[in-house]
Amino acid sequence: MAINKNALIRFHALDKCFSNFSKKFYLDDLLEYCNEALYELNPDGDGIKKRQLFEDIKFMESSQGWSVPLDRIKEGRKVYYRYETFDFSINKQPMNELEAEKLKSALLVLSRFKGMPQFEWVNELILKLQEAFKLESHEREIISFDANEYLKNIHFLGDLFNAILYKKVLCVDYQSFKSDVMTTLEIHPHYLKQYNNRWFLIG
Repeated sequence: MAINKNALIRFHALDKCFSNFSKKFYLDDLLEYCNEALYELNPDGDGIKKRQLFEDIKFMESSQGWSVPLDRIKEGRKVYYRYETFDFSINKQPMNELEAEKLKSALLVLSRFKGMPQFEWVNELILKLQEAFKLESHEREIISFDANEYLKNIHFLGDLFNAILYKKVLCVDYQSFKSDVMTTLEIHPHYLKQYNNRWFLIG
């Protein structure tokens, strides 16, 4: 089961219901609570149906999820749901397999940006996350960006990026490879493009 933003919202909504021992949450109550949480995120959304609710509960009880200890307490013809213990919550559980894999994939993508001036924080963040969640690095790379961290004057990239973002006019001293004369140009930067291990400023 894919864990996306909507799924996480539903899981945490269900977690609140299951850990609330002062109220009985039947299926209709669980469905309403989940959809209310989703509507807060997207008022134009359709919400979920009972089939998806059953799938969510099944996932939360599985080893791929959080192995939640869930009681189904029958009351007449209806059943309400709650955790077996008062102190259980998915927020207190270790990271599950799918969460760990998603985080590893995100770290792998982030690691491709090392050496870029606006991403100096990436290396430190990767080390902190690997330590905090006991994650091992991938043995081999599965994605690569066309980046040359040793490119001369790469430190200007962050300044150019911000100039485009904030629509700043730049005065640039430019000297062609074929000329001994430097020219000062006024440029309105619009776009940064990397090609063949070189960066080009379009403006």
